[in-house]
Amino acid sequence: MTRMTIVALATAAALGSACSKKEAAPPPPPDVKVATVLQKDVPIYVEAIGQTRGSTEIEVRARVEGFLQTVDFKEGTPVRQGQLLYTIDPRPFQAALAQSKGQLAEAEAQLARTHQDVVRYEPLVAKNAISRQEYETAVALERAAVAAGAAPTAAPDRAQIDLGYTRVVAPESGMVGKTEVYPGTLVGRGQSTLLTHISQIGTIHVRFTIPERDYLFYARRREERGVKPGQEEPLPFELILADGTVHPTKGRLVFVDRNVDPETGTILLEAAFPNPGEIVRPGQYARVRAAVDLKQGAILVPQRALSELQGIYNVAVVGGDDTVEIRMVKPGERIGTLWIVDSGLKAGERIVVEGLQKVRTGIKVKPEMVKVEEPGAAPPGAAGAPAAENKAAKSS
Repeated sequence: MTRMTIVALATAAALGSACSKKEAAPPPPPDVKVATVLQKDVPIYVEAIGQTRGSTEIEVRARVEGFLQTVDFKEGTPVRQGQLLYTIDPRPFQAALAQSKGQLAEAEAQLARTHQDVVRYEPLVAKNAISRQEYETAVALERAAVAAGAAPTAAPDRAQIDLGYTRVVAPESGMVGKTEVYPGTLVGRGQSTLLTHISQIGTIHVRFTIPERDYLFYARRREERGVKPGQEEPLPFELILADGTVHPTKGRLVFVDRNVDPETGTILLEAAFPNPGEIVRPGQYARVRAAVDLKQGAILVPQRALSELQGIYNVAVVGGDDTVEIRMVKPGERIGTLWIVDSGLKAGERIVVEGLQKVRTGIKVKPEMVKVEEPGAAPPGAAGAPAAENKAAKSS
């Protein structure tokens, strides 16, 4: 084989290889999941974290000093108003009552004797049978006896009251907590010893704080609705418990503190919820939320359809010919697992919800249609951003 023949064969092989590369099939369009954006009216919630407490919280304390004799209730059970809870040793107070009664009887006898002297001396001094000095002395002694009898008169009442305090009864009906003291403990020395707590939990209250800007948003909404200061507004509150369940009854706002805490920039609020079955107890962790606004015709997209880079949000929009367009959008509030999109999308458009890493502007995709989950109440544990906070974030 000649040199020219070898060169010709090599050239032909190279040309054949180049032609085969040009004729290689393009890669297939990537498989992605696509959904049509959801449009509907959605409520905007203000949400906060708080702690439950009874509608009334009562501290039961010892009002007299003595040794505790008995604990007369079962811890953690309902008690009635007037029910006996504790007994303090009454013997020192019984002795004090008897002593005060004796002192009162002695003072009354002394007063009676001095009064008889005055009555007997009065006609005698008129007849000059006794000296004027003796009569005036008797009158002075009677006055002294009257003054001295004032203290013994009040002493039995005071002793009787103290004796009554040895029987500690429930001041109100409610759920009693654990006892803080046990029989044999000296209580009431120097201060009123805490014995136990009673909580009224037929209605449960939740205290929580919200940022100042959320409060301003809520206050302005009240003003727009014509609700005057001090007037109750029937704004329903929902209570979400630690296990994610929603309390079956809605509550109402019963208290807004007079001032904003300057250290935290928050204000204290309290909502009341009927507590059927008394399932909710004081001290539980809870979240409360209230729908303070309704956004009509809101565009909703799944959270996973949004990509964020340095504060800029984008979605992948799939056109009618299955071509992708990466489009910048402006997100608003979160409703459960969905985001409200304030601008950048229109009703009826399709967006990529799974496979964002496979797409870029201008490429064709193989879409698989899926349905956007309808937003109901925010699911347990969802970080529903407060409405006012989101509005402030968007305006900054």
